[in-house]
Amino acid sequence: MSHIQIRIDQKTKEAARKELKKLGLDMSSAVKLYLHQIIIHKGIPFRIVTENGLTPAEEKAILKASKEAKNGKNVTRVMGVDEALEYLDNLK
Repeated sequence: MSHIQIRIDQKTKEAARKELKKLGLDMSSAVKLYLHQIIIHKGIPFRIVTENGLTPAEEKAILKASKEAKNGKNVTRVMGVDEALEYLDNLK
């Protein structure tokens, strides 16, 4: 059996311990469960998001598009509903 040692602040550890206790898990079992899920999913078993609820790639794309729009790049003119729907249909 192998050992893993991690450093984490006491506040985070205690908050996690309390939540795990509600689920009937101890810290060691939860870490083992997490590691098994990494193997099953072949990566992190959940979506990693920023404080805005977006993935880092999504956030980067939005910031890039926003900057381009401010510079007048990749911006279309205002259209009516029918014209906008026709425009979108033509993109297919």
